[in-house]
Order: sequence, then C-alpha cells, then structure tokens
Amino acid sequence: MKKLSKRSLLSAIVGVSLLVTAACGGGSDSTGADEAGEVEEKERPSSVVVGTASQGGVYYIYGGGLAQLLDRELGVSSNVEVTGGPVHNMQLVNEQEQDIGMITMGPGYEGVLGEGDWTGGETFDNVRVIFPMYTTPFHWWSLESSGVTSIEDMDGMRVGVGPSGGTSGTYLPIIHEVLGLDITPVLAGANDMVSQQLDGQLDVIGFAAGLPIPAVAEVEAQRDIHLFGIDGENRDKVLEALPYFEPYTIPADTYDQLDEDLETIAMFNFGITYSEMNADFVYELVKAYHENNDLLMTTHSSAEEAVPEAILRNEVVPLHVGAIRYYEEIGIDLPESVYPAEWENE
Repeated sequence: MKKLSKRSLLSAIVGVSLLVTAACGGGSDSTGADEAGEVEEKERPSSVVVGTASQGGVYYIYGGGLAQLLDRELGVSSNVEVTGGPVHNMQLVNEQEQDIGMITMGPGYEGVLGEGDWTGGETFDNVRVIFPMYTTPFHWWSLESSGVTSIEDMDGMRVGVGPSGGTSGTYLPIIHEVLGLDITPVLAGANDMVSQQLDGQLDVIGFAAGLPIPAVAEVEAQRDIHLFGIDGENRDKVLEALPYFEPYTIPADTYDQLDEDLETIAMFNFGITYSEMNADFVYELVKAYHENNDLLMTTHSSAEEAVPEAILRNEVVPLHVGAIRYYEEIGIDLPESVYPAEWENE
C-alpha cells in the first residue's frame, strides 16, 4: 500500500535543500527529485558500474559477488571498480558517475544532512539506499614486537587508517581526535598498509570492514599481533560524539590470534544508487539480492547479515522507490523518514 500522506522531517529538509541549491545555482546537477517530487527515470540498464573500495577489503570482494548475481539472475553485466570507499561512493553515485555503490552509515548520515568536513556543507540529495549489507566493525592491530596493546598506547604513533574517502580513512582520524590522541594518520589501501607494517613503516593499522578482514589474516599468518578495539569510557565518548556508530562485539573465533571476544564500535553498510535509476530494475535487483543470499554467502560470510529486516537499520537515507516496492511487498513496515519525495508520484 502506498503511503502517500507520509512526510518526514528528513524529507522536508531534503526538499528545502533542493530548492536552495536550485536558487543559488550551486551544487550538483544531479539533484534527484525536483520540488514536485518528480524524477526522470532512466531506461533499464544492460550494464552497470559498481563502486567498491580498495583491494584487500571486503567491499571489493562483495562487489564481485554482486556482479555474479546481476549477471546470473538479471542478465546485467557489471564493471566492478576500485574506489576510495564509502565517501567516494556517495560522491560518485550522487553525480551518477557510478550506478551502484557501497556505503557505511556514517557517510550516509553526513551526506544526507550535509554534515562532516568531507561534504563541504553540501547535501547529497540524489543518493538512495537499495539493500542492506553487513556490519563494519572498527578495530586496530599492531605487531607484538611494538608493545602496543590498546588504543591509548597509540598516542604519538604513525597509524595506517585506510584510503582517503573510505570509512576507515574518514572516521578513524575523527575517533582519534575525539579521544584526544596525537596520531599521525597514514592514508593507504589495505594491501599497502600491510606491506608498510611488515616493513616497520607503520606502528599500528586501524581498519573497518566486514569480518574477517583479509588484511588481518595476511599479517597474522606472518607475525604475532595484538588486536584491540574500543570500549568503556572511550566508547561512550565516541558514541556520544558520533551518533552513526553503534556498540559491537567481534567474536573470539574471527581471527586465529584473537583469544577472547573483542569490544569495539561499528557501522552498518548499505547498497546505494541514484534516484533516476530505473525502478523496475531496482525492484528486480533487490528481490534477487534477498532471494539468492546463498550466492553472496559464498563470496563473503558477512552476507549472512543481509536479511530483508536489516533495511530497518537505516532511518536517515531515503530508499529508492523500486526498493520500497519490494520491502512493502514482503510486509516490512518502513519508517516514514526513508520515503523520498518522488514516492508520492508512484
């Protein structure tokens, strides 16, 4: 049943921002729905560009599984591209420079509201969520020889934080700042950071990705390491300052050298597209995505979290109308805040 009367505060914010952008002549040309909530929908694609993140991370692996799904179930070919990660994917999707992207909740939250230094105050009004993925925990690891065993021990050190534009590269420096740590951040992809750590150029690596992170397995196969997260008062400080984070426990059996459960923080991940993407295609994609979870599971075990109900873990970023059609069809009661302006014209 269409919820034509539902209007959320977020929808109002998005609508106002579109009018302001149009009036000022600034921002992106790809602004999604106009003030009347109308979108010029594209034809169903025969091929798509899928934006992931750096090689060595879960996004890139997950993107390969998504490409297999698109080809096998929908007959759509995919070009899976390495990108800077979620922040970069928000920017590329908003400008329609890629068709499907992967983001964590932090960039989604900040992009829609125009918060965070990376947005420059711009709201990314053309981005639409299409499916849930998995939880991305944040954790750090050091070589045993370094003597670093906790986040406090990193003060004054060089820490690899992931690629610029990725979840790690964007939010680890912010976490370190919230905790008052004097850190020299090193921006690099997962594979490059591993090489630097093994060569003694990095004291610690911090990273955020679906579990298990291949980069951790690569290091612990060659050296003894310490794995640590964030808990107690430190975690409370971060959760208060950065509301898009949530508490998370990494199970002890995740890594060979992890002897007990590890307390830390995390964000949830979602697949996104732009508002003009063909609604029938999005509906078919989301349906195939949930009905073929076994294929995604063979790609990476983190896909076990990609159940339809996980779409409710987003209450900020608008959903694509094709995705809404599927989730309503299977009986999921979506929050008002995820209905975009263009839904009223469906």
